[in-house]
Order: sequence, then C-alpha cells, then structure tokens
Amino acid sequence: MKKIEAIIRKTKFDDVKEALIAADIEWFSYTEVRGVGKDREERIYRGVIYDTSSIERYLLNIVVRDVNLEKAVQAITKAAYTGEIGDGRIFIFPAEDAISIRSGKRGDASLFNA
Repeated sequence: MKKIEAIIRKTKFDDVKEALIAADIEWFSYTEVRGVGKDREERIYRGVIYDTSSIERYLLNIVVRDVNLEKAVQAITKAAYTGEIGDGRIFIFPAEDAISIRSGKRGDASLFNA
C-alpha cells in the first residue's frame, strides 16, 4: 500500500476528483492548506496592498493498493496540469497497514468495500 499526498490548485479540484473517480479510486480526504512558493508578489487594489505570496491549495490524502498507484498518480497529474508555475506536487509514502474500523479488515482488503 502507498499513501499519496497531492497539493493541487483549488481551481483544479473538481477535475482531479472526477479523474480519480474514473480511475476507480473510491475514497480520499482533502483539506484546505496555505503555502508559500517562489512567486512573491504584492497587488494593489483601491489603494490597499495585498500580499499574494501565500497560496491557497488543497491537500489530498489517498491510500491506494500498489496496483492502483500509477493510475492514481496519472489521474492527478493529468487533471491538475495547467503548465504554469504552481501546478502542485505529489508525494508518495509507504503505508505500513490499514484497518477498517467497521469490518476489522486489514491491509489491502480494508481499502475497498466488498
């Protein structure tokens, strides 16, 4: 099993969600996060200076079986791509074990409803 953490643009969330569903990824969680990137910029609107160096993004957390890893990564990569700076990052970590609280199933079997 692997854990995928993907940081994506908020505007691409619906596209990524649909791509993951199409790739048979049944479940994932996400949170709103803020980060700082290379781009430093201030914008002035009606005389007020706004610092836009803090970037709003979504952080997706997905645990997948090894056989579904590449499908999930490709789905995220294709759906989140704009070609501009700030498209995001994908991180992959080993997941040692998973346990379904309801059924008590462990490992790969706990990752999908059967």
